[in-house]
Amino acid sequence: MSGERFTLDTNVLIYAIDTASPHRHAIAREVVLRAQPLDCCLTLQAVSEFFVAVSRKRLLPIERAARLADDWMTTFETVGTSADAIRQALGATLRHRASYWDALLVAAAAEAGCTAILTEDLADGTSLFGVRIINPFGPGGLTQPARDLLTPA
Repeated sequence: MSGERFTLDTNVLIYAIDTASPHRHAIAREVVLRAQPLDCCLTLQAVSEFFVAVSRKRLLPIERAARLADDWMTTFETVGTSADAIRQALGATLRHRASYWDALLVAAAAEAGCTAILTEDLADGTSLFGVRIINPFGPGGLTQPARDLLTPA
């Protein structure tokens, strides 16, 4: 049981609507649904990246993608990006710890008090800026660390 503040990466949001990978789709939908009543916030970067990706790939009509992005900004608290988060992301990128966009998302989440991020884009089990990286996509479904995080305290 968790009670931790956490965030979701863009890839989780995309898989929640993308049925091309049924396994990831099912897990991502479960993550988004279970995260809603918990202390989960979304970065404005993740919401924006979601909208651009699903529109560009035509996974949803643009109007529906915009409506869903807006719904998620209503459902979840959102957090922006500060100049300090940008500086941290630049430093992490220069030290080869992460790509700039991944580092920026994690830095913004850390500033918002998140202790974990659900993503498949970073090294599972590591941490960046004090934020634990948890890959929710296991071969048998939701991974145990993700399940623990998504269980109300």
